[in-house]
Amino acid sequence: MNSKYYQITAIIEKDEFGYYAYCPQLQGCQTQGDSLAEIQSNILEAIELYLSTLSEEEKKLLLQKEVSMINLGVQVA
Repeated sequence: MNSKYYQITAIIEKDEFGYYAYCPQLQGCQTQGDSLAEIQSNILEAIELYLSTLSEEEKKLLLQKEVSMINLGVQVA
């Protein structure tokens, strides 16, 4: 099997129900879980499954999109 390595950004959010994760580069690739360990495992599985459904051309087009994350401090009066 010919495997390739991809760098994917995953956003993980916590709320009163647990954790929610999604990938901005992969529209519709999302999952949920009860713990941080579970959500990390779930989103990795979701990404692998999502990518396995795409052609090489589709992967190339989706994964050339650059996604960055920054934390900003904002002072509000």
